[in-house]
Amino acid sequence: MNIVAQQSSTVLVVDDTANTLELIKTMLGGEHRVLTASEAGTGMKIALQEEPDLILLDIRMPGVDGYQLCRQLKADPITREIPVVFVTAMDEEREEAKGLELGAIDYITKPLSPPILRARVRNHIDLKRQRDQLRRLSAVDGLTGLANRRAFGEALEKEWRSAVRRNTPISLLMTDVDDFKQFNDAYGHLAGDEALRRVAKALAGAALRPADLVARYGGEEFVILLPDTGANEAALVADRLLLAVRRLAIPHEHSRGWQFISLSVGLASARPARHVGANELLDLSDRMLYQAKNSGRNRVVTANLEIPEEPAA
Repeated sequence: MNIVAQQSSTVLVVDDTANTLELIKTMLGGEHRVLTASEAGTGMKIALQEEPDLILLDIRMPGVDGYQLCRQLKADPITREIPVVFVTAMDEEREEAKGLELGAIDYITKPLSPPILRARVRNHIDLKRQRDQLRRLSAVDGLTGLANRRAFGEALEKEWRSAVRRNTPISLLMTDVDDFKQFNDAYGHLAGDEALRRVAKALAGAALRPADLVARYGGEEFVILLPDTGANEAALVADRLLLAVRRLAIPHEHSRGWQFISLSVGLASARPARHVGANELLDLSDRMLYQAKNSGRNRVVTANLEIPEEPAA
């Protein structure tokens, strides 16, 4: 067993019995980071903030029980992929079936056996890591190695919801390689593919923070998602993008802007709210990109998303 690798994993335990929480923490603490919650509301909050690798969940809890919490976890895009294992004294077949139907992957019955608990937890975390790796591979654009459009869409929804919870800004850059059809027609599709790869690498290098996501949106369009970033900071990133692509100095004699490949960028920023969807930010960045191209290309056009007040209930 690779203890170092296992210690990088996080397990959330939700149980209303303090003794059970301490017991499981003692059993698993040598291999995993263990977080605990004594009721469903706190458990959901921790799950959203920490995104643990596995959740061990009691069924019988006052207020919101384990079944209800499991429904909430599986309904939220941020937590739906986190495996849930029920830890309970209830071992009747119909109770197990109910939990599995709600999306749980396993049951562990009390009284707990330390070797069995550790082995089950280890196995489920290993399986999750394998699924995560497959998901990452399926989220990569084959030409550029960047995240693909599907991965970007998932990340945008996740970061939007996170920004709503934390009341932080978020920015999105929609970019397009100027006159790329003319480039392909003049130099050929192989040269076009190589140009896109070089542009993608330049964009990835200009997005400096680990939280920033650069993705290929389609064709010659790229998007850069900037969590916790307001309009002024995002404008600096946009300027870096333009400069990084200019420095490539890829000849483009048929460009209507200048004699090298260049970018147009639409920048949209917002402080998200629950009653407004992330697609509003995407649509605004797309409109700003359209303006940038109509204004002469090789430039950035910026806008802030106006969020209307939430309608009264």
